[in-house]
Amino acid sequence: MYRLVLYLLVIFNLIAIIFSGFHLLPFSPIDLLLSIIFLLFISKISNDLFAKVFRAPTNVESVYITALILALICSPPLLAEGGGVGSGFGLLFWAALLATASKYILAIGNKHLFNPAAIAVTLTAIGFGASASWWVGNSYMALPVAIGSYLIIRKIKRQDLVYSFLFTVVLLSLGFGTPITTLLLHSSLLFFAGLMLTEPLTSPTTKNLQFVFGAIVGFLFVPQVHFGSLYFTPEQALIIGNLFAYATGPKQKLILTLKEKIQLSPDTYDFVFSTNKKIKYIPGQYLEWTLQHPHPDDRGNRRYLTIASSPTEKDLQIGVKFHPDGSTYKKFLLSLDKTPIVASQLTGDFTLPTDRSGKYVFIAGGIGITPFRSMIKYLIDKNIKMDIILLYVNKTASEIVYRDIFDQADWIKTIYYNTDTSGHFDKITFPKLIPDFKDRIFYISGPHTLVSSTENILKTLEVKSGHIKTDFFPGFA
Repeated sequence: MYRLVLYLLVIFNLIAIIFSGFHLLPFSPIDLLLSIIFLLFISKISNDLFAKVFRAPTNVESVYITALILALICSPPLLAEGGGVGSGFGLLFWAALLATASKYILAIGNKHLFNPAAIAVTLTAIGFGASASWWVGNSYMALPVAIGSYLIIRKIKRQDLVYSFLFTVVLLSLGFGTPITTLLLHSSLLFFAGLMLTEPLTSPTTKNLQFVFGAIVGFLFVPQVHFGSLYFTPEQALIIGNLFAYATGPKQKLILTLKEKIQLSPDTYDFVFSTNKKIKYIPGQYLEWTLQHPHPDDRGNRRYLTIASSPTEKDLQIGVKFHPDGSTYKKFLLSLDKTPIVASQLTGDFTLPTDRSGKYVFIAGGIGITPFRSMIKYLIDKNIKMDIILLYVNKTASEIVYRDIFDQADWIKTIYYNTDTSGHFDKITFPKLIPDFKDRIFYISGPHTLVSSTENILKTLEVKSGHIKTDFFPGFA
């Protein structure tokens, strides 16, 4: 997700430079280019300094993303027209510095509270009377921003959040007489919704809370909304929403130390970590794992990985599959020794069913078995028996992992399905595997191709959409 955001921000800034060369924007290409370079420089230097002082792991992607967002919402100094260097670059300097500082200082339990760019321009407005212009919200940038925002929202599957926000903004704006064209072509709406509202670290982690979050921010986003003489800017609306997200969301950031590494199959390993504090989670949830390592590739140093251990177990455990052309992140993880890894952003709605009387099918593909390992281990330890069929799909039998756990749950019917010998199941073979499929609720986890194809098979077999629950987190990379 972060890599996609970074690429899109680079593209937006490049498009803006080109448009400014054709006099479609109110500044020259040199103005914008110098602004971008200056923001990147100050952000990188200040981040290195704060990371050293606070002895915290750094994330280069985050540094560049914040700087490029600021470049799109803060007007560049108009040097080509003889504008003042001091005032223009002063705003950029303080915005970059405050955005970086907010990640380290405005944090509780090592978790920052606010969207860095939003809190930075809010503070510059309060302290220096200079704030964001949101110049990216213009008719020439609308199309590329709309396309980019759509790609991000689709990637991270936070449609409920964005739809709630957009519905609230559009409904209120129409009530105040604002045309739709003004919202889409002459406001920060599209950029704000796609690039800032959805920022994972400062927005809620579950769908119900995301819906409320979107509505709150959308209400305050509308310019005509006010309380007495108090009106809100987009950045102020977002940081108020951030406070709601913090109050209702997970607050822990764990510093983990590798305790044991276990090879489960030729290309899959279990990593068992001791934790610096106890974490409460529901079987099936996942965390964002940050691993600081030298020279990270363009896939960055963060991954979303499901917790494979059960809350009943002392240590925290993840299962990871490795590929020959894997990222620098995975290569470093495989050789991990004493380097700490940071886990935060506990989230996920793909969790153990609360209705113990229901009939379920857990379908896992490859490393998508990890949430089910967590769920089934929890049931074993709590001596809870549920009517579950586990359909575990791999290419070969050698790829099967956690068999020892599943064998303990003798009340669960486990089907090990290997495609090298049985082929891919379809709407004809599937009912033979699970004859009473119409009476069951399905949980599907694994690579996107398996999840989507299985979901399509079930819909073809007229399984109700409400009986199909799919796992999602941003990437198995």
